[in-house]
Amino acid sequence: MRLSAATALLLCCVALSGCTSSSGPESLSAGLTTSKETTSSIVPAVIPSAAVGQTAEAAQSETHQEVLAWAGKMPEPQPFADVDRTAGMPMPENRPVAMLRPNVPDLEAEPAILKPRRGTRMQVYGQNFRDAHPINFGKTSPRKHAVHGVDVSRWQGNIDWVKLRTQGANFAFIKATDGGDHLDPMFKTNWRKAREAGVRRGAYHFFYWCRTAGEQADWFIRNVPREAGALPPVIDVEYNGESKCQRRLSRAKVLEKMQVFMDKLEAHYGQRPIIYTAPDFYEDNLSGEFPNHPFWLRSVAAHPSVRYPNRKWVFWQYSGSGLSHGVEGRIDLNVFRGSEDDWHKWVAAKAG
Repeated sequence: MRLSAATALLLCCVALSGCTSSSGPESLSAGLTTSKETTSSIVPAVIPSAAVGQTAEAAQSETHQEVLAWAGKMPEPQPFADVDRTAGMPMPENRPVAMLRPNVPDLEAEPAILKPRRGTRMQVYGQNFRDAHPINFGKTSPRKHAVHGVDVSRWQGNIDWVKLRTQGANFAFIKATDGGDHLDPMFKTNWRKAREAGVRRGAYHFFYWCRTAGEQADWFIRNVPREAGALPPVIDVEYNGESKCQRRLSRAKVLEKMQVFMDKLEAHYGQRPIIYTAPDFYEDNLSGEFPNHPFWLRSVAAHPSVRYPNRKWVFWQYSGSGLSHGVEGRIDLNVFRGSEDDWHKWVAAKAG
């Protein structure tokens, strides 16, 4: 069908008007709908309409500003600071290594007081011990000796080894075993804590005359670790009226059993054992014997030269009634025979 020119012009205008209204900005908001499908964590927001060229902030200011219960009114928009758009960050010249990693403390570092090692010289503390029953030794006073120490067992309870060391316990002999089946219940704790406090320590065994020497040596070796830096092991030989073993062996039998025990320990630990004894037992069995072994002598009423004539000694136990910070109750007190330099040399030679 042929249309007139006026009719054709009118139809073109109507078509152009419909295209313009469907593509304008108002139609974007009118056609926007919110889905009713939501999740438990996402709630779709209604975006306010904005004219082309109008900023989102301006459009929002024209709508109702909702007050959030947890934040109050929305703050006014702040202008952004100028940002340096230079790519990367310049590295300073000769950057020190310390800047490359945080300053993390060395977990393996140890205070100087801890864990004596082979070949090291540990600080020697002057003694500050007291005595519940002090003895006047005159010119031969043990206080004149440079290096003091203690010996301990379960009867001293829980010991503050760090404090005890600073009171003058530069060495300690720690009770380990009796006979062939008894372990001092505090040995492992004392052994570990004394080392941690920097105390030079050795273990001692109370010898039973009713058990074979081999059994006792095996029991000691089973319970006392072989450690570099430890003092030589000790055999404690004496009469003990409180022990169930009341046998009094002949001198020859005493020496034989001691030799078996000490030989076995020396072979295992690589150190010649120290002999601890008291005056009566020494007089009956040890006078003039074992000249090549170090002796630790008990003498609480007189100098060792009086109780043990002509006997060379390394350690002297001069009190059984000592008092010290770090220990509740009484503690045995001892000295090393020699100067501080002699002590370091002896330790280096015997304990390593």
